[in-house]
Amino acid sequence: MIDLRRLRYFIAVAGARSFTRAAAALHIAQPPLSKRIQELEAEIGAPLFDREARPLALTPAGRLLYEQAMQVTQRIDQMAETMHRFVAGGQRRLVIGLVPSVFHAQLPRLIRHYHKIAPQVQISLSEMTSLEQIEALKDGRIDAALGRVRIEDAALEREVLREESMLMALPADHADAAGEGPVDLELLEHTRLIVFPKDQSPSYADHILSLCHDHGITLHEVSEVRELQTALVLVAAGMGACLVPAAARHMAHPDVVFRPIRQHLTSPIILYHRAGDTSFEVRMLFQACGDLYEEWGQSIPDALRHRLAETARHSD
Repeated sequence: MIDLRRLRYFIAVAGARSFTRAAAALHIAQPPLSKRIQELEAEIGAPLFDREARPLALTPAGRLLYEQAMQVTQRIDQMAETMHRFVAGGQRRLVIGLVPSVFHAQLPRLIRHYHKIAPQVQISLSEMTSLEQIEALKDGRIDAALGRVRIEDAALEREVLREESMLMALPADHADAAGEGPVDLELLEHTRLIVFPKDQSPSYADHILSLCHDHGITLHEVSEVRELQTALVLVAAGMGACLVPAAARHMAHPDVVFRPIRQHLTSPIILYHRAGDTSFEVRMLFQACGDLYEEWGQSIPDALRHRLAETARHSD
């Protein structure tokens, strides 16, 4: 495991482009600084600096490590500051894991309403995949998660908050992009389907492929990418079509057209939390969800209604 202190020394040298100036800024002698960098290079297995260059320059391996090291140290510094504020202020905190593609137009409204009914709780959002959410919940690193994939785990409970309509994203110059009526899912039998994310299962991609199978669609060409944004870039470039939640329209691109689908496919928005968690922070999240349904004049899903009833009992 790479030592954090060595990373900070490396960043200092890369920023100063000089061992001498970096040592002065760090208030240490140059020989031990040089030794720490040599140890880091040995651990990486490649030189990080071109020591013949004037001023000192990073090697390709050094540039890559610098980019990654900056992200790591900034995240650690942010975590330390967050913990300091939390301990100093004794503030309640709710950490929600969020799959990027789960973004819905009402999510900011939900957070705003949560602050209204529980102003003493600070909300933090953390982007992570569905599987990362599950592990983070079980480890206690997050308190709730919003995802789109149904995952079974005895340690967790879930409520489907909404079944969101899905749309087909097509290149603007696609033969079926014109018009406003629904397109048929059979279109995908002669158009490449772009799915996301890759390298994990179960995933939203599995949900899409399952829907196509259930509707008897034979897919002849499928491409996997990591993110929704990447999928839409490929659609805009004319490389295929993509099935996306209706909320993806907020990522509109002039070369992408979103069309309704005749088969009316849906994608769930699922709230996950630890089984038996009756904390004030999580109970207020249930309450905020229920309040918004009432504000919209919509029926509260049965699972959420049951959870709200439990919330009321714990509040008494």
